[in-house]
Amino acid sequence: MSRSLTADDILPLVACLPPQERARLLRLITTPLTADEIVYRSVPPTRDEFSTDEDSLAWDADGWEGIG
Repeated sequence: MSRSLTADDILPLVACLPPQERARLLRLITTPLTADEIVYRSVPPTRDEFSTDEDSLAWDADGWEGIG
């Protein structure tokens, strides 16, 4: 099992970044999470959250017969 990186491991890498990349990293670190992101990080999607129906668009066809 690999060991976790510490701040002492990461700081020299960050110090080597060009100024633009350091600013980009800071933006990525400090960007606030949206409500959806917070939920998905705390509770991952379940296996049945996304449909796996073979004919997933069949329900769209209902009721359109008389139009046109």
